[in-house]
Amino acid sequence: MNKAIIGRKAGMTQVFTAEGKVIPVTVIEAGPCPVVQISFKKAGVKPCKVLKEFRLDDLSSYSVGGEVKADVFAAGDRVDVHGVTKGHGFSGVIKRWNQHRLKETHGVGPVHREPGSMGANSTPSRVFKNKRLPGHYGVENVTIQNLEVVRVDVARNCILIKGSVPGPEGSVVTINDTVK
Repeated sequence: MNKAIIGRKAGMTQVFTAEGKVIPVTVIEAGPCPVVQISFKKAGVKPCKVLKEFRLDDLSSYSVGGEVKADVFAAGDRVDVHGVTKGHGFSGVIKRWNQHRLKETHGVGPVHREPGSMGANSTPSRVFKNKRLPGHYGVENVTIQNLEVVRVDVARNCILIKGSVPGPEGSVVTINDTVK
């Protein structure tokens, strides 16, 4: 990994190419991010709300106390974006696992959005592990790999990435060179 930056997801929009093709993009406000330390050297930098560590191969372009701005990436670069997905709280099986509803006729009810049968009768007399049941949904660390940087706006510290990025608007994401 040679390049990385921390950003905040601003939302989604679309960009038109010279041929008139529409590209959906996610706008990420990235940087300026201060470099706090290199190889355990401390820097006199103001406290930051978000502090992350990146293991980079080439450290010659970074100095303690310097800043990493959005211009480390260029249009056409391939990146991986790490973020935390949107939280949905306690959710049922239909929302969480995309299961079907029960019939609404022929004596089924009074609840039609429940999971239905859990398993066999007397053998094994339990519900197997990893059964898709209701529970907490969302707020998971997710990495979307091999996305394309469409445009970099250095004046506004914004990076426009093709496609969607995990998390709600305003969430913190990290962008680095793609692994694949």
